[in-house]
Amino acid sequence: MYENLATAAPTYDLGLKRFMQSVFNNMSLGLAVTGLISYFIGTSPELLKLFFGGPQMWIVMLAPVGIVLLMSFTIDSMSVHTARVWFYVYAAAMGVSLSSIFAVFTGQSITQVFFITATMFGATSLYGYTTKKDLTGMGNFLIMGLIGLVIAGVVNIFLQSSVMHMVISFITVLVFTGLTAWDVQKLKSIYYDTWGEEQEKLGIMGALNLYMDFINIFINLLQLIGVKNND
Repeated sequence: MYENLATAAPTYDLGLKRFMQSVFNNMSLGLAVTGLISYFIGTSPELLKLFFGGPQMWIVMLAPVGIVLLMSFTIDSMSVHTARVWFYVYAAAMGVSLSSIFAVFTGQSITQVFFITATMFGATSLYGYTTKKDLTGMGNFLIMGLIGLVIAGVVNIFLQSSVMHMVISFITVLVFTGLTAWDVQKLKSIYYDTWGEEQEKLGIMGALNLYMDFINIFINLLQLIGVKNND
């Protein structure tokens, strides 16, 4: 009887738990770096003018994209330490880039949307971690949808349609919510399929992907339900 109970008990993978904790710790610390830098700059009119008061704003806005591309194409040749440093450099660059939201939205609104995002992200991450369903097909579909959203966003630069902007923001929230579950499940595959330094580096890239999922949900929710300073 007791042998049967022991056999039926679910297995518990302590190594997977530690790996996922490491990924989420890196992601959370990255968000903390972004939040602190964003708040420090965003609440200072002088610093906002310094970073966004001229053509330097394009460097501020494009720097995070450049860092992501750098990490994506050179991660294989990086050490774990270098990859981790670049991740936090990216988080800092995003903090500078996102600081402008404090000039547009109220502090209370930003805080509320952050906690809404955290709740959505946490629930979706839990689903991605616990579900037995293979989310590979869904992930590929969402990536295609993301490409479509980028194209729609470029088109709307010329159309300047507020309705289209809101629709794009709404769909983007849905897409990145789905990608969160997919990325979490993919991290479990990374844990079981790799080891050593490769696993650590891919774990950092996983933290980067989850960080971007969170930020994109947050920014687009802010566009949808955020309260602006002049409202």
